Amino acid sequence: MNSEIPPDRPPLAPALPLGSYAVDTRTDRIGRIMDRHGGLVQLRPPGGGREWDCPPDLVRRATRAESLRADVARMNAESGWRV
Repeated sequence: MNSEIPPDRPPLAPALPLGSYAVDTRTDRIGRIMDRHGGLVQLRPPGGGREWDCPPDLVRRATRAESLRADVARMNAESGWRV
């Protein structure tokens, strides 16, 4: 098994600031970092919804493209417009 991080994927980043977008590497799901509690990072989907917990060593910084996609999803959710 190759343990190298692909060049298009940023490295794991457990110390990301609150409010930034991150990706849960277990599921490739993107979320906004809302809090850290009990040794876990709490992420919320871009369009709102239920937060989920992720171990900090399994969170990576979202790419610019992922962050942009998340912002568009959030704005669409806030406007009430659905695809």
